[in-house]
Amino acid sequence: MTQDGNTDIYTAALITIGDEILSGRTKDANTPYIAEKLNDSGVRLMEVRVIPDDGQTIIDTVNEMRNAHDYVFTTGGIGPTHDDITAENVAKAFGVELELNQEAYNELLAYYKDESEITESRKKMAMIPKGATLIDNPVSGAAGINIGNVYVMAGVPRIMQAMFDSILPTLQGGDPVISRSVTVALAESVVADGLTIIQNKYPMLSLGSYPKYQDGKFGTNLVLRGTDETVLATVTQEVADFVISLGDVNPIIE
Repeated sequence: MTQDGNTDIYTAALITIGDEILSGRTKDANTPYIAEKLNDSGVRLMEVRVIPDDGQTIIDTVNEMRNAHDYVFTTGGIGPTHDDITAENVAKAFGVELELNQEAYNELLAYYKDESEITESRKKMAMIPKGATLIDNPVSGAAGINIGNVYVMAGVPRIMQAMFDSILPTLQGGDPVISRSVTVALAESVVADGLTIIQNKYPMLSLGSYPKYQDGKFGTNLVLRGTDETVLATVTQEVADFVISLGDVNPIIE
């Protein structure tokens, strides 16, 4: 946690694990969901890493991120197959053993109904880093993992969302980040200098510029983010007045 003036800032990183994401065969649907939920909870998602199913890469990335941020979330790699290696390598990142967790095993048993259905591959999903606690999985029975400030979740969006929703109330956050936008029919290069002046004038806000091309014309989406609604409203109007002075008499303010 850091401080910005009198505001506590909590930060997070997301590590998406899986060769299938890097190959493009599977589309990442988890990042937008996590980012939006964290933002509403006053936690700023600062980094997103997509890494392969490689043990040392998982260890190194988890250790780097957990030392840099208040929270780390991982998605993917906790299923029953040979390439599901997230749990064992998160355990190595913390320097602990992987062990059969009875609570996790009981959840599998409740899901599959018959112990004969819990094959060695499925039993792998009850192998948890020593000292970790479980993240509830109401969808498929295989629990997620929480150890330290690291939360290990499934990659399947429906399961991940259920896990993440159960985590969210336990997270401590600062003031929610509010955003406003001003969409203009001006090229980004036209507004760049003036936006720099406004950004320097209000360092407590984040002012982003995103070019767009629509109907054969260039335009720009200007997005303002901050935690003080009054300041945000004031600066949004200042940005609108600025672009009007450049000739766009009808900026769209949202």
